[in-house]
Amino acid sequence: MKAGMDILKGQSGSVIRLFALAMAAVAASLIALPVRGETAVVVPASAVDVAPAGKAATETAVFAGGCFWGVQGVFQHVVGVASAVSGYAGGSADTATYEKSSSGTTGHAESVRVTYDPKKISYGRLLQIYFSVAHNPTELNRQGPDHGTQYRSTIFPFNAEQAKVAGSYIDQLNRANTFGKKLATTIEPDKRFYPAEAYHQDYLTLNPQQPYIVINDLPKIDNLNRLFPAVYQAAPVLVGAAKASR
Repeated sequence: MKAGMDILKGQSGSVIRLFALAMAAVAASLIALPVRGETAVVVPASAVDVAPAGKAATETAVFAGGCFWGVQGVFQHVVGVASAVSGYAGGSADTATYEKSSSGTTGHAESVRVTYDPKKISYGRLLQIYFSVAHNPTELNRQGPDHGTQYRSTIFPFNAEQAKVAGSYIDQLNRANTFGKKLATTIEPDKRFYPAEAYHQDYLTLNPQQPYIVINDLPKIDNLNRLFPAVYQAAPVLVGAAKASR
């Protein structure tokens, strides 16, 4: 479905109209279909967690788990999250664009930078949400309909303690056979995060009827509310709203 965006941006008006008609037909057919998407898995909390860093008002975490539209949408609905920005991590600055990273050869993964208040939610709790509802951590270089290394399951730790906690949690879930198979999630330290283009920010909230969102991402928000009601907030923390308030 994301390939459809490339068609819309790069082809003639007639192709755009044909594509729009096709999407309208798909959207209409969805009314009669059950909502699909990844099935959430109830996972135990991490046995270890990151200790709050003194008087730090916020901490930062970066997660990759397939298309960043849905991952961003999930964390924007989590209490204690101050911002969730879609972007790219794992590659260099000159390839940190949607067009280039879509080749799957840049080293980048579509990622989300989460800024959070450690007094309200911990890194371990964010990891639990990441593994449980944000994506399927057993899929290698893909998520649902999206294929390629840019859709891999990866954690980009900001420091050694985050890396240790993430690694310990992966081992814990593997030992417990929580998912029935080993996790494909990797840990990639010392990688810079680059914000994505403006049209990717807040995409789930701004396009709730887009077929890709309906099928793959809205169920994640429902699962977050169902499995983590204590940290679910109905109103998302939007990138656009933060920019408008400056």
